[in-house]
Amino acid sequence: MFRVRDVEPRDLDDLLRLSRQGVFLNLPSDRSQLTRLITRSQSSFKTRERTLEKDKYVFVLEDMNEGRVVGTSSIIAQHGSPAEPHTYFQVLTKKKVSKSIHIGFLHQVLRLGFDYDGPTEIGGLVILPEYRGHAEKLGKFLSFARFLFIAARRTQFKEDLLSELMPPFNERGESAIWEELGRKFTNLRYDEADRLSRRNMEFFTSLFPEGDIYTCMLSGEAREAIGQVGEETLPVKKMLEGIGFKYNNMIDPFDGGPHYWAKTSHVGPVKRTQRVKLFQAAPVAKKKSTKAMASASLTEKSGIVMALDRARVRSCQGTYGLRKNEITFDDEQTAALGIRDSNPELYFLEM
Repeated sequence: MFRVRDVEPRDLDDLLRLSRQGVFLNLPSDRSQLTRLITRSQSSFKTRERTLEKDKYVFVLEDMNEGRVVGTSSIIAQHGSPAEPHTYFQVLTKKKVSKSIHIGFLHQVLRLGFDYDGPTEIGGLVILPEYRGHAEKLGKFLSFARFLFIAARRTQFKEDLLSELMPPFNERGESAIWEELGRKFTNLRYDEADRLSRRNMEFFTSLFPEGDIYTCMLSGEAREAIGQVGEETLPVKKMLEGIGFKYNNMIDPFDGGPHYWAKTSHVGPVKRTQRVKLFQAAPVAKKKSTKAMASASLTEKSGIVMALDRARVRSCQGTYGLRKNEITFDDEQTAALGIRDSNPELYFLEM
């Protein structure tokens, strides 16, 4: 049995293990930084008075049979503020023409941009290698659980959603964009700049050139990487496009990863999430669930359910009995969701 829930301090060692699976801007491979991240997430889930630029929600995928966390994902309520602007390269086409010799060119240029009132960011999805490709589609479950939470707490998030995808990296873990641009202007390795940017972006804005950067001056490898994703990120790209996200000609200025955007209210899982209530206080016994559902005129539907209880979030996927806006669970699902009363706050997304 797997469930998605809010992160807790006891998850620190598992998060550290996950952070070592690669280079992830939203999941630092540092115990003290992860501790602060957990504290920040707990505060975000509990806070009643919203300060969006301070809210970051971290979810974990728990293998309940093994008693460990095997995946994580996050939501940054507002990525971009006056203190920490959302920084990006806009990918533009610029026409240059000589009338005297009748020659013209369409150049691709990169233009540095800053957003001080940024979107909500969907980020930080990581799963242990042995759980990827699982029959229960755990990556999709972990990703979609975030959209249920956004639908349930709509006022806590912005009108636009952003997902920054990972670009191709070479065998040394280097980004062609960073090697061609960032390293030349900052004299920092990618991993050094990554660590420094978590605390300070001043160096980036001060050292990078003003004006357009013509990509014809870059290597073929760097030009080809613009707007592309790494092989492991292709399933994520496909999933995002399937629910309404589109590449909007913006890339990360560090690694060149493409930015995918969508209107929050237009995203499929957000639109389709519905508020439901418990059909009956007593959980349906697992062995009798089919008979009980039939007698109650319930229809079996597969999907994701999320239960919200004060600062706690619990979500599981499976088959449930539904009748209009009423739902019922078996004992295992009830335990995974942590349902303790007859009127819990529940949301359902049919899959």
